[in-house]
Amino acid sequence: MASSSGNKIGHDDIEKTQAPTAVAESDDTSDDISFGRDVYDSSRVDPVLAKKMALINAAIDEIGMTPFQWKLFVFNGFGYAVDSLLIVCNAIAQPAVDREFGRPNKKIAGVALASQIGLLVGAALWGFTADIIGRKLAFNSSLFICAAFVLIAGGMPNYISFSAMVAIYSAGAGGNYVLDATNLLEFLPVSHTWLVTFMSIWWAVGYTITGLLAWAYMSNFSCPAKSTPATCSRAENWGWRYLHFTAGSLVLALSIVRVLFIRMKQTPRWLIAQNLDLEAFTVLEDIAKRYNRPFSLKLADLESKGRVLNTEKSRWSALRLGKHFGGLFETRLLTWSSVVILANWFVIGMVSPLYSVFLPYYLASRGATVNGPPSNYTTWRNYAINKIAGLFGPIIAGVLVETKLFGRRGTLAIGALITMILQFGYTQIKTPAQNVGVSAAITAASNIYYGTIYAYTPEILPSAHRATGYGLCVVLNRIGGISGVLIGSYSNVETTAPLFVCASLFGLLVVLSLLLPFETRGKRSV
Repeated sequence: MASSSGNKIGHDDIEKTQAPTAVAESDDTSDDISFGRDVYDSSRVDPVLAKKMALINAAIDEIGMTPFQWKLFVFNGFGYAVDSLLIVCNAIAQPAVDREFGRPNKKIAGVALASQIGLLVGAALWGFTADIIGRKLAFNSSLFICAAFVLIAGGMPNYISFSAMVAIYSAGAGGNYVLDATNLLEFLPVSHTWLVTFMSIWWAVGYTITGLLAWAYMSNFSCPAKSTPATCSRAENWGWRYLHFTAGSLVLALSIVRVLFIRMKQTPRWLIAQNLDLEAFTVLEDIAKRYNRPFSLKLADLESKGRVLNTEKSRWSALRLGKHFGGLFETRLLTWSSVVILANWFVIGMVSPLYSVFLPYYLASRGATVNGPPSNYTTWRNYAINKIAGLFGPIIAGVLVETKLFGRRGTLAIGALITMILQFGYTQIKTPAQNVGVSAAITAASNIYYGTIYAYTPEILPSAHRATGYGLCVVLNRIGGISGVLIGSYSNVETTAPLFVCASLFGLLVVLSLLLPFETRGKRSV
């Protein structure tokens, strides 16, 4: 079983833990490398990789935080922002698209389902390939794909074609927070790993922008809520189109800025996992020289440790492809960690769309009592307020994760617990002010959980298989999301029952958070 306690590893340990075929690949007999600051001791899985990763981590800590990492925080944050911006964009558009075109299937929220399917495909595509080809391609291309199809979506003439464009641009965005969190984490010194949690502020910024755009466009350029395809013409329903044209233009601008103002490199931790010692050394040496930082690592230090297991084979070989999945379950403790984190992601995938799909219908059933006088302006003003409140969640999470009392696991549990309590309380709202206040608080509280889980997940996954593991988490998340959309589509959404289900699922997340075995505060990812 892996251990997170500190130790020293030498030649005798290698003979005990490494496969016979790998022992001959290392002639190192004088190691004195500590794994005490690692999330867990990975030397029992691949001693050579563990030692090389420890040297890389020490070099990154020695270089410290530079303007390059701060730029990564901003430009990787663009991916987070686009992910949430586009998810919210199609969710906002769906009621207006329903009124203009009508749903092909009266029961199923087709746009939401198309979005979840696209996000699933994107997470699988970007996540499962990034451990093979590296992190650079997704960084440089995903936002361009999103921008193109968001702009096209705004011009679609019917429900099916719009849903198809939603699926494609969602696939483009589907791997953003998998790769963007991974990119940032793999360049950060341990003193600044909290930035991966704080980066979720960009996720909140994305949907806040969309909420404000919706307030402007949907309030003034949408058919009344009671409209049907027979009474809602394209001429009076341009709001969702304006929303997509503006969002697409913004994403295009961000994609151009990202490529022009930062030259993305393959991460040194990924390069080391591929046994590309020279390339990893060069990346770090260039950063140290550019910013005049100390750098004592020698290429010979890396090369003397031997060869990482199986890297003599093609990256596309069945053995190495399978290893990216099997590597998530190498020890009992790592298996337990992987299973619990996957369960967390599946549950949050189910609860998010379930809550968003049924809530508008539940509120509509309560009438003016909780909604106030019906108007597009009031609806979208309240929506914008709700999204602005969500900005506070990642800020709170960024503080809590670095406290000894809470750490990562405690912050996850606190975020889920507060959300659960507020959702149970939401069943008792009786006035418009209570509706706005409690729903805004739910958004802020849930973002404490979301912001932390986005950062904690890559921290506990092994570097060689990090994108695959994170991609698998997000795939399960999207499967949960599809389940949530279907459950919400076929349930009686005009009662409080779905609210109790959502609150109970957040209660389950409290338990799952506390069952996670690794506390990563102050630890280095491996």
